[in-house]
Amino acid sequence: MGTGDRFENKADEVKGQAKQGLGDVTDNDRLKNEGRADEAKAGIKDKVEDVKDAAKDIFGGNKNT
Repeated sequence: MGTGDRFENKADEVKGQAKQGLGDVTDNDRLKNEGRADEAKAGIKDKVEDVKDAAKDIFGGNKNT
């Protein structure tokens, strides 16, 4: 969809990576798992954006009627 959505998804991915790294360093399994979840959520949201973009391409997104 929008660039802002993509940026937010990337921020969630980076946040997840940081949590995983901090969890590795501190041997904190909860933090590692939260990081994995954040990354997975970002990946899913990014795929949803891809589907929305494809649907716009197929069905003609911004029609002026």
